[in-house]
Amino acid sequence: MRALFVALLTAVVVVTGSASGQQTPASSYGEALFVVSGRGYGHGVGMSQYGAYGQALAGRTYDQILAHYYTGTQLGKAGRKELRVLLAEGRRAVTISSTVPFTAADATGTTYKLPKGSLTLRADLEVPADAGAVTATQPLIIRPGKKAPLALDGKPYRGKLELVPQGAFLRVVNVVALESYLQGVVAGEVPYSWPAEVLKAQAVAARSYAIASLLKGKPFDLYSDARSQMYLGVAGEKPSTTKAVADTAGEVVLYGGKVATTYYFSSSGGKTASAADVFGFAVPYLVSRPDPWDKLSPYFRWGPVLLGARTLQSKLGTDARVIDARGVGTPSGRLRALALETVDGTDQIPASLLRTALGLRSTWLTMGVLRLDRPSRGAVVFGTSTRLSGIGRGFAALRLASSPDGSSWAPLLTVAPDAVGGVGLDVTPTRTTRYRLEAEGGASPALLVLVAPRVTLARPTQLEPGVFTGTVRPKRPGLAVTVERRKGTAWTPVGDATVDAAGAYRLELDTLVPAGSYRARTAATTDLSAGISPTVQVTG
Repeated sequence: MRALFVALLTAVVVVTGSASGQQTPASSYGEALFVVSGRGYGHGVGMSQYGAYGQALAGRTYDQILAHYYTGTQLGKAGRKELRVLLAEGRRAVTISSTVPFTAADATGTTYKLPKGSLTLRADLEVPADAGAVTATQPLIIRPGKKAPLALDGKPYRGKLELVPQGAFLRVVNVVALESYLQGVVAGEVPYSWPAEVLKAQAVAARSYAIASLLKGKPFDLYSDARSQMYLGVAGEKPSTTKAVADTAGEVVLYGGKVATTYYFSSSGGKTASAADVFGFAVPYLVSRPDPWDKLSPYFRWGPVLLGARTLQSKLGTDARVIDARGVGTPSGRLRALALETVDGTDQIPASLLRTALGLRSTWLTMGVLRLDRPSRGAVVFGTSTRLSGIGRGFAALRLASSPDGSSWAPLLTVAPDAVGGVGLDVTPTRTTRYRLEAEGGASPALLVLVAPRVTLARPTQLEPGVFTGTVRPKRPGLAVTVERRKGTAWTPVGDATVDAAGAYRLELDTLVPAGSYRARTAATTDLSAGISPTVQVTG
C-alpha cells in the first residue's frame, strides 16, 4: 500500500516560502488547523497549589513553601478580625433558616425574635412580630441562635447575615469572623486530604489574600467566588482544613511590613510567572520561580487541543477569516498576546482573553499551525508539477501525506519549514490526490489537487483530410474522447473516438474537415478531472 502512494508523487521538492501568506490571494488560503498544547492551570502568579503539594511530600514546611513562592517575604500577624462577604444579590426572595430560635434587628434597633425553622424575606423586609408582620428598616441583620449557624437557601454560614433591598431585589452579606471565613475557604481551594503543611500554607495565603484584596467602593469586602476566593461556608469545612486554619491563626505573609497580595493558582507547569508578565505591573515578591515539584500535577502538561480556523474566528469574535496566528511571549514563557492574522490584517488578542474565550487551562501554551493553500492554477496536467504552499509552524516533526480518496493516508516525506514556518512543496501527482500536512497531535484539512490527463490533438493531413488523431496520457484504454469545434463562444461536438491500448485515438469523419478551431476533450473519471487538448487550427 505504501508503494502505491509513493508512486503518486514522482517529484517533491522542499523550498522556502512565506508563512504570512502576503503573496497569496485571499481566495487561495486553505483552512488552517491550530494545535494548542500547554502547561499548568491558572494564571501562574504566586503559589502553585500542586507545587506546594509536591514540596510538602518532599518534607518542606508551610513557611518554607510560602517563602519559595513569595520572594523576600516574612510571616507576621494580621490585625483584621471581621469580614463582609457577598453571598447573593439581585434576588427577589431569600430563605433564612436555623435549627434553633434566632433573632433579627433593623436599623432602628428593633429586635425581632424568630422561631426555629425557615423565614422567606423579600425586598419589603417584612418580618413576623407579636402583633403581626411588620416592615423592618434596612439594613436587617439576622443573628444566629446558640451553637447553630444560619442557613441561606439551605447553605449554612457562620456569623451574621445582612439583608439590604436593592429596588425590588435583595443583597445578602455574610458578616463573619476572619478565621471562620477561612474555615470555609481552605477546603474550597485545595483537597482536604492533602498533607497538613500544604493546608497550612493555603490557610496563610488565603488569609493574606483576603486582607490585602479588600474591595474598595463596595458595601462588602469580598466576593464568595473566584472573583475573590471560593467560600463554601460551613458545608465546605473539613477537620483537616479547620485545623490548618487554627494552627496558623492570625498568620499572614508580609512584605515591607504590609500584608502581601498572595496570589495562588492550581498548577505552574514547572515555573511560575511574574506579575509583570501576566498582570502588566511588577510586584517585588511576585516574580517567576522554578517549580519542579509541580510535576505531580495532572495539568503539568496538557493538550493537544485542536481548533479549526472557523472555530477560532467564532470564539474570538472576529469578522474576518483567520489564516494564521503567532504567540507573543513573555520572559516566563507564558503568552502576553496572540497575533491573529486574518484576510483583513492582524489583531492583537490579549492572552487572558484568549484563555477565557477558548477555555484553555493557562496562557503557558504553544500554538502550532498547519495549513495548505490552494494552488494558483486549476487542475494539474498529467506529467507536470504544481506548487503547494502553506504553514507548518510549531512542531518538532512535520510530514506531507497523501490519499487518493481521503479514507487512508500514507506519509510521503519529512517537511522542513523555513525560519518562520513557511513551507513550499513542488508535487507531481499522477492522479487526483488529496494532500495534508501532519504533525504529532493533528493534521491540516485535506487539500484536493485535481489532475487532468494530457490530451493532444493533431489536425488532419493531406493524406487523411477527414481524420483527427491524438493521444491521452496516462493511457486509459476505452476512455471516450470528443473532438469539438468552436462556434462563436461555444464548443460543439464534431465526433467521438475511443482511446486504444497504446493511449492513442483516431476519429474518422465522413466529410472533409471545415476550417476552424478544434480541440479534444475527455470527461472526468473517478481519479482524473476532465482533460482538454491545446486548440489547433484547421485551414481547410
